[in-house]
Amino acid sequence: MKVVTGKLFKEMVLCGANTLHNDHPEIDALNVFPVPDGDTGTNMSLTFSAGAKEIEGMDSNNIGEISKKLSKGLLMGARGNSGVILSQIFRGVSMALQGHEEADAVLWARALESGAKVAYKAVMRPVEGTILTVIRESSEAVVKYAKPGMEIEDVFSYFVKEAEASLERTPELLPVLKEVGVVDSGGAGLLLVFTGFLAGLAGETVDYVEIKSSDSAMNAVADIEGGEEGYGYCTEFIVRLEPSLVDKFKEEQLKKELARIPGESIVVVQDEDIVKVHVHTLKPGNALNIAQRFGEFVKLKIENMQEQADTIQSNAGTIVGVDDNAKPKREAKETAVISVCAGDGLKDAFLELHCDYVVSGGQTMNPSAEDMVQAVRDVNAKNVIILPNNSNIVMTAQQTATILEDEVNVIVIPTKTIPQGLSACIMFNPDVDFDMNLAEMNDAISMVKTGQVTYAIKDTTFEGLDIKAGDYMGLKEKDIVVSLPDKMEVTRQLLDMMIDGESEIVTLVYGEDVNEEEANEIASYIEDKYDVEVELNNGMQPVYSFIIGVE
Repeated sequence: MKVVTGKLFKEMVLCGANTLHNDHPEIDALNVFPVPDGDTGTNMSLTFSAGAKEIEGMDSNNIGEISKKLSKGLLMGARGNSGVILSQIFRGVSMALQGHEEADAVLWARALESGAKVAYKAVMRPVEGTILTVIRESSEAVVKYAKPGMEIEDVFSYFVKEAEASLERTPELLPVLKEVGVVDSGGAGLLLVFTGFLAGLAGETVDYVEIKSSDSAMNAVADIEGGEEGYGYCTEFIVRLEPSLVDKFKEEQLKKELARIPGESIVVVQDEDIVKVHVHTLKPGNALNIAQRFGEFVKLKIENMQEQADTIQSNAGTIVGVDDNAKPKREAKETAVISVCAGDGLKDAFLELHCDYVVSGGQTMNPSAEDMVQAVRDVNAKNVIILPNNSNIVMTAQQTATILEDEVNVIVIPTKTIPQGLSACIMFNPDVDFDMNLAEMNDAISMVKTGQVTYAIKDTTFEGLDIKAGDYMGLKEKDIVVSLPDKMEVTRQLLDMMIDGESEIVTLVYGEDVNEEEANEIASYIEDKYDVEVELNNGMQPVYSFIIGVE
């Protein structure tokens, strides 16, 4: 075939969306660090599915029109850095296809190159060895390869081959990938999309496989099914055991740990390296934390048995979104602050500190641009300050500002941690000048040191530090500085590395896997050893046992 029509392009997109969706747990598993933040596949899948949904019902045969609609859907549905970059790639593709009813081999090659260029421009400091490298190297290669009159299948096959080769080289460009022994997850997700494109070109159909994976699991929100007991969340998942744990795993031990959450209606069944689990609990995050020590999730399903939840995406499970309890319309105001966090305790803390609106999200659960656009509109303010509080949400927040640039003055203060966000909120004063607030809030985040305690999901080595699956790790900013089986000892050692003679305030936020006695023990340790003020908060956050801010 010499050209791609609009209708064929639509089929290619749908195949790409389903291919990525069906295999996105494999992309999630490509963690650069042993920190359980494997959500790249989920974010990319939700992003691309949002774009595919936009064009699914279109009857046009104009490739320019369809690509423009696709780009809009991706823009609004973008989640996480990987999702934003993916949306920018196809924005560039769309720009090249505008004004064309169909695309030949040469135009397609140029469109892919345009996608790479637009994506690079969207990132302030592009890093090689990532999805950016994969799209740049493969598009540059196909531009040289494509000639007038070539078969489209030939050009796309060559492009995918070059993308595969580029992906395999990513560990050589990004040392952390090589150290952990993985390829770049974003690049791998992009390759899945274009593999789906190839299937669509060949006239194949890629069926959508129902997988309620990390997005619905981490949000712990789903449609209620009639007949279920009213006990928190019905939590079901399948774990593929780490090879070293297959013979050591004990069903009864996991049952006992799940019972202590507490959990009810517990079923644990092992079949070689696969473990199937069912439990009813008020804290599904705790169940996932326990299970993730043993391996990687294959499937996840969490259903709320107590209250009805809105179905936000019909084809992609439930998603992280804007707080449903917020009023859709508010009294107009000059300046509003929007913050992103996970955990009811943290949400309450932000609301007490002049924050007008909290978007639910954080590590492993990134809100979409559309979620954040809606939040900005709901606060009904002339100026809106967004605090992402996570490095993987900053780009989505910035994309939100771009979307609304003709509607609202949106400023993103690039807070990358919860302590930074809390410090920024403390400095916000609704009675002073907007620019002054921005200056004070930006100054505040520069004065905060952040530490986090979480668990490892696999054996690995990071900068000479041996890390074992199930161990707790202390992260000082982005660096893993300590790893031990004892959560409390890890926390104490991390604090000792963070607190110095200039420290005045330590904010200690404990998560859903930490009880009050443990939290008080750590607080007492700080007060007994250091001359600092300690602020203790029950954040109820998932993933991180402790979040520490030192000022």
